[in-house]
Amino acid sequence: MDIHKRILAIVYIISGAVQILAMIILSSIITLIIPFIMDEAGPEGQWVFIWIVPFIRIIAAFIILFFAVPSIVGGVALLNEKKWALTLLLILGCFKLFSFPIGTAIGIYTIWVYAEQHKLRTE
Repeated sequence: MDIHKRILAIVYIISGAVQILAMIILSSIITLIIPFIMDEAGPEGQWVFIWIVPFIRIIAAFIILFFAVPSIVGGVALLNEKKWALTLLLILGCFKLFSFPIGTAIGIYTIWVYAEQHKLRTE
């Protein structure tokens, strides 16, 4: 069972790092494209972008703070065999179930590893 916990930890570390990288790339692209779109929108349409750009940045920061960082922390903690790490990854795995198809697979694998670990403790 230890090999599955190790694999799960590595998957979560990679998943969190990819989420952070994706948000950085998305933020960079939006920052580059918005000035061109604002010029095309003209003065009467620029007020929309004044509201949209900060909103997109807040959503990106929310995703990073509440999903990516805990994934990395949980993965590192599971590699270091902390007791609370598997519970944290189970909670994150339940959220990942809604992210089809890769997140769903990670979420199912997380639930399976947690159930097997719990079954071993009770025996």
